[in-house]
Amino acid sequence: MATQQQKTPVENKSRGKVSYPLGKINFIMMAVCLLLIIIGFALMGGSANVGDKFNNDLFETSRVTTGPVIAFLGFVLMAFAIIYRKKDNNVPEDKE
Repeated sequence: MATQQQKTPVENKSRGKVSYPLGKINFIMMAVCLLLIIIGFALMGGSANVGDKFNNDLFETSRVTTGPVIAFLGFVLMAFAIIYRKKDNNVPEDKE
């Protein structure tokens, strides 16, 4: 009766093949998305109403539309940046 040997991380290291869940491109894409989120929230910021005087800047396009759209785009692209996996055509798959 043959038993299957399970691969351990040590065996993978001895072959020189160590795989991490996220690569360099994932971290670069996540940094860009974080920058988009920060820019979106910065565009939404501004002064509020002070005293009896009404501030018309509350309804600027950058605060009401552009900022939230950029921040939302950053959040959606962040999910894509985490899921993205680069295709390696040179690495054969282990089939057992």
